[in-house]
Amino acid sequence: MSNLINKPSVGFWIISVIALIWNAVGANQYIQQAYQTDAFKAMYSSEQLEIISRTPSWVTAVFAVAVFASLLGCILLLLKKRSAISLFKLGLLAVIAQSIYNLFLNEGKDTYGTFEYIMLLMIPIVAIFLLIYSKKVHAKGWLS
Repeated sequence: MSNLINKPSVGFWIISVIALIWNAVGANQYIQQAYQTDAFKAMYSSEQLEIISRTPSWVTAVFAVAVFASLLGCILLLLKKRSAISLFKLGLLAVIAQSIYNLFLNEGKDTYGTFEYIMLLMIPIVAIFLLIYSKKVHAKGWLS
């Protein structure tokens, strides 16, 4: 009977898969930016690309930590591993550092549009949600 109680709900799987897709998109965005792909360059004006090229290396490193820690956290969540919580903590810390830069230090913040401001809100909200959610499902006994 205890196996049925500790079986994750359908909602767990839906949330985990959506979170995996969200973070895979973030990882793809990081890779596009890091390798300066044509698709990445097509999204920005030459002025914006110049500003992006001057992004401090620590911000790029924090971006990588945020997306890959969170992506791995989602994979571990799907595998029902408790270590997902630690990766979501790391990802959230990196998101906070990146958000502080983007909101207060980035010389290009004057070029932000509606989409950029929405993402500046959504990314930390999702990171906070994933940390809280992973702790909640661990408390339910769904993570080992």
